[in-house]
Amino acid sequence: MYKLFYLVLPSTLLIGGCANLGVQPWERDLLAKPEMQLISDPVESSLDEHIYFSKEASSGGRGFGGGGCGCN
Repeated sequence: MYKLFYLVLPSTLLIGGCANLGVQPWERDLLAKPEMQLISDPVESSLDEHIYFSKEASSGGRGFGGGGCGCN
């Protein structure tokens, strides 16, 4: 009986502690600012990716291997 109590009580506290992890409506204005975006400057990000792909000589994304010589 006590073993079940000692298993149920901590698991209930752990599950109940994660109930309030969402973004509240009054916090959304702070998260919507441009400096909070994952990519804050899309033009600079696209230029960086173009340089990365050109130097790596890969033709499918970052997960694919390339020769590194620059020829396609």
